[in-house]
Amino acid sequence: MSRSKRARACIASALISVSLFVTACKYEACPLSSVKDKKIQIPFEIAHNVIILPVRAGNSQTLNIILDTGMHFEGLLLYNIDPEDSVVLKNPVDVQVPGAGADGPAQAAMADSMSFYVGKLECKNQKIILLKGDVMRGMASQGVTGYSLFGKYCVEVDYDRMLITLHEPSVEADSSWEWLPVTFKANNIPWIEGIVNITGAEEIPLSLYIDLASGDALELLTKDDMKFDLPENLEAAYLGTGLSGDIHGHTGKIASLRLGSFYLKNVTTAFAPAEIRSKQDNADGIVGSNALRRFNIIFDYKRGRLYLKPNTHFNKPF
Repeated sequence: MSRSKRARACIASALISVSLFVTACKYEACPLSSVKDKKIQIPFEIAHNVIILPVRAGNSQTLNIILDTGMHFEGLLLYNIDPEDSVVLKNPVDVQVPGAGADGPAQAAMADSMSFYVGKLECKNQKIILLKGDVMRGMASQGVTGYSLFGKYCVEVDYDRMLITLHEPSVEADSSWEWLPVTFKANNIPWIEGIVNITGAEEIPLSLYIDLASGDALELLTKDDMKFDLPENLEAAYLGTGLSGDIHGHTGKIASLRLGSFYLKNVTTAFAPAEIRSKQDNADGIVGSNALRRFNIIFDYKRGRLYLKPNTHFNKPF
């Protein structure tokens, strides 16, 4: 797979350490009262399995922004911004943004208390971080956002209709949905328990966090104390680029991934060194968009729930 197609795989983990530069002040999320309706719908597109939202910041043209559960504070991180996009930061300060990869942190400028629009929804008093350099050049997107939506609303993602609906928390889902408990550790990144079966012989419970900015179905982290054995016939692969450089590992197949009562079979899986791919302590792996897009989903951070309902993509082979 080409570098341009894989480069987006590690954005979310790249953002983990951005919180080092976030002050303790409380920021106002995107209030539903900023628009007439109490339920907001935002159409989206898919690129390399990840969700792309239409976003405007300042006087910019519409930007292609990834919806990212790894973006754990209210704001917007931008890259690949051309001069005609006219994203002008107010009173910016220089920051360093460490992330996935084996190299040093990326250089960036950051401004507080700015606004941007996701579709027609105005998000006020947000941080905007603009990367310097070309670490993310060649990507199809121009940035990421996440907690500005997940932290305020129940976020329903309908992959069949390519539509996101923002509900006032907490939404009451009917019995056609199954929900999994979601936990949060040192930050606002959602964790779930998943069950993997590497060869078909044994199911192994793993602690996984959700990374919607990863186009992979599943990434398992290799380390000394990993709970699983590696499958046979792995192939060496370039796995993506984070803010701290390239990530290399292996790819292969595992027999199944179980989320709640749902089995995904013959799952294409990436195997990456934990110290390079992830900044999350005690993580066994990462669930990405190529698994979750087989469901319609609802993120309810307030009650700690992830609702799942198989959609028309559920039985498609990986």
